[in-house]
Formats: sequence, C-alpha cells, structure tokens
Amino acid sequence: MIQQVEIILPNFRRGYHLITSLIEGNLPSLPKQGVVHIFVKHTSAGITLNENADPSVRVDFEGFLNKMIPDGDPVYIHTLEGGDDMPAHLKSSVIGQSVTIPVTNHRLNLGTWQGVYFCEFRDFGGKRRIVITVYS
Repeated sequence: MIQQVEIILPNFRRGYHLITSLIEGNLPSLPKQGVVHIFVKHTSAGITLNENADPSVRVDFEGFLNKMIPDGDPVYIHTLEGGDDMPAHLKSSVIGQSVTIPVTNHRLNLGTWQGVYFCEFRDFGGKRRIVITVYS
C-alpha cells in the first residue's frame, strides 16, 4: 500500500532547520514495517538527516557550505535571481532533495541522535513544499 501527502512548510529563514516533529505530525498512519520517503520540491533547498540534539551542528553546516559554495562568486553565470540563487542550486545538489527512513512498529526508525533537517539555501525562499510518501 502507498500513501502520500504534500505539505507546505512555513517560511524558514536561510539555514538548517530541524523539522522531525513537523514531519511526524503530518504523516499518514504508518505501517508496522515499511519506509517513508521525504522529497523537497525545490531546486534551491534540501533535506538531510543529522544531529538532532546540539544546534551548533546546524550552524556549522551553514558555515561550512557557505565557505565551500560562497554567495556572489564571480564564476557564476546564473545570477538574474540574486547572488544567493546559484549557490542555493549548488548546495541543493550537494545535500540532496530527498531522504528515505525505515518504519518499524508504526514509527520512524531514526537513530538516537538523528533528526530531519530542512535546508533553506535562499535568503527569502518563501513557502516550500514537501511530498511525504509512505510505502508498506
């Protein structure tokens, strides 16, 4: 059986945002065993799994990717939408637009320190859409 829901995220500022509880609150009923696939429908945002306890990890993500892929680099040709647009596309490709999480006993089977991060790479990304698909 396959279930699917699409949610609209609130406006997030640029950065890495722990959205595990938001995802869990919008999930359809989960099977005893299966998988949940989470997909971000944007080319300038991403989603990943990482540390859910210490917020400094999210700050370090921001600092590292900004150093690796800086805004306003003169090498960028795609600049009509602002200095943060092309870097956002590159960061989105590096981080990715989807994650898959196992389901065990009707719950997401995340590790003790794992959480779902929504990664907003634009200064003003606006409302973002996520598709959640549950496979049993």
